[in-house]
This record gives sequence, C-alpha cells and structure tokens, in this order.
Amino acid sequence: MKALVLAGGSGTRLRPLTHSSAKQLVPVANKPVLFYGLEAIAEAGITEVGLIVNPRAREIREAVGDGSRFGVEVTYLVQEAPLGLAHAVLVARDYLGEDDFVMYLGDNFVVGGIRDLVTAFRAERPDASLLLTEVPDPTAFGVAELDAEGRVVTLEEKPARPRSDLALVGVYLFTPAVHEAVAALKPSARGELEITDALQWLVDRGRTVRSTRITGYWKDTGDAEAMLEVNRQVLESLRPRVEGSVDAASELRGPVVVEDGATVVRSRLEGPLIVGAGTAVRDSRLGPYTSIGPDCVLADTSLAYSIVLNGARIEGTGPLEGCLIGRHATVAPAAPAPHRLILGDHSEVRIRS
Repeated sequence: MKALVLAGGSGTRLRPLTHSSAKQLVPVANKPVLFYGLEAIAEAGITEVGLIVNPRAREIREAVGDGSRFGVEVTYLVQEAPLGLAHAVLVARDYLGEDDFVMYLGDNFVVGGIRDLVTAFRAERPDASLLLTEVPDPTAFGVAELDAEGRVVTLEEKPARPRSDLALVGVYLFTPAVHEAVAALKPSARGELEITDALQWLVDRGRTVRSTRITGYWKDTGDAEAMLEVNRQVLESLRPRVEGSVDAASELRGPVVVEDGATVVRSRLEGPLIVGAGTAVRDSRLGPYTSIGPDCVLADTSLAYSIVLNGARIEGTGPLEGCLIGRHATVAPAAPAPHRLILGDHSEVRIRS
C-alpha cells in the first residue's frame, strides 16, 4: 500500500503568511503540519509516499527531503496547476500503479493517526473508504449523504444546499478501481476534477464505498483560526522540559518547554507553552497555549494563545492574544489595549501608543 500526500495548495486563506511559505509548513507546536501527516502514515506501516507539490515547491523539498527522517521513501510528483483532488490522482497514476493507496491532504490534522483505518481497509478492501465528521457549516466541504443503513448514497463538493452535515475529512483510501472513475470525470463548475465526483461514480456503479465517522479530533488547518485551535489541541499533551537557561527571577507554571539555547530572564511562563531553541525572553509574560519558534526575541511583552514563527521580534507590547506572527516579523511598540495580529513573514508593525 502507498500513500499520496497532497501538498500543492497555495494557502490563500492563510495569506499574507503563505506569500513566502508553503501552508503545509506552517508550524503547530513548533512542527510543520505536514510532518504530522507523514508521521501518521509511517505509523500506519506505509513506507512509500508520493508527495504532490506545485512547481515552486523548493521549500517543501528542502524540509521533507527523501523522507527518511519520517521512516518513509518520498517521491515528488508535480501538479502543474491546482485542478482538483482527483486531478492529483491522475497526476500520480504511473506512480501508484495497481497498488491500494491512502490519499492524505497535507494541511489536515487528525489526532490519533490513521493506523486503525488502514488496518481495516487492508482486511476488507472496499473499493473506497472515507472519513466523515459532523460540521456546523457543510457548505465549505465535500458532503456525504448516507441511507438508513449508513451506506454512502450521494456525495457533493461544497453544496449550496447540503443534504447532510457530514463532511469528508481529508483522508481517503482507494483500491485501483478509483483510476477508472477519475479517468471518466469532466471538470466541475469550479473547473476542477472533484474527488467527490469520483466517489459518486463508484457509488452509481454499485462499487463498495464505505465510510467511518471520525471519533477523534480533526481539523483542516487552512486558516488562522484553525491553526491556532490545532496548536492549542496539540499543546494539551505537552510534557515539561527545560534544556535552555531560566534565571532565578523567572517563574514557570504548568507544562513548559524551553529548548536548547533559549534564555528566559525575569519572566513568567505559563504552560502549555514552547519556547524554541535560541529564543530570548526577558521581562515578559507568556502563555498559555503558545508556541514560539526558534531564534525569536520577546521583551517586555505579554502574549498568549498564539503562534510565533522563527526569527520574529516582539518588544514593548501590551496584551497580545490569538496572534499568528510570521518569520522575522517585528512588532513594537504596543498600546496598552489588546491587539490581535496576523502577520506575514518579514513584516514590521509599529503601533501608535
């Protein structure tokens, strides 16, 4: 069995952060979202991974490499344009051959992994298997309608009038039967080859399409709010660890990680919280539910429920909450009232007091 991981999207909902960085590499708890998916695939016993990327994927190639750090072998497959999930399967046709495969969206986050799902699929081998979860706004997702016995009846991509509240989670499992379905597709009104149409093709021809309702946590990390929520979820299981320097005038409460080379001076850190390697913190109050990347500077500031990427500098700010601060961004000085900032890489913001 192989895996097909989709990492070619441009991340428009995370702009300006993704103007200079792939959305799949935005970190959660100081680790790129894409890495969690690759680890879940390896943990499920799959070692061959086809990684769908766009033509400008240098950053992803450098971060993932040959996949050996995750225990997998990565083959890069270039999708020239974002023409749909089913189009990605078409691009990967030669690589996938006649193997079963799991298709995993690289910006999705599934707590608990996919091992049980893969094990069940290998044992039963339906033509397709998909994950479903109830969502408050199905119009933003692919939606499945089930009959009274729980069988998949209809599937539709981002319907204006959804027939159910069951959204497709970004994990699908297929036998080679899906290739015939994909080859028969025409572009949708969105101009894309939709994976929901491929699944519907299989259903209409009496092929076996099974679904499982996800019981754990799942999130599409496509926007800032989702990124912050997933960051919070991951930090819930953080274990305290201090490898850097914390002076006697500082206080650490709850699960706090201070990575190697980081320094904390005259500050209060409330976990769950990660301070990345080489980061300097002084005269500040940080956390909870905050991830600070490596080589940052935080001085005379208050920050909580936020993600700060590597090299950022935040000085002299009042209370900041719910922020997503890009690489090498600068924030200084701050007014006493709370501010919420979402900054792209190398940004600089100066707030009038």
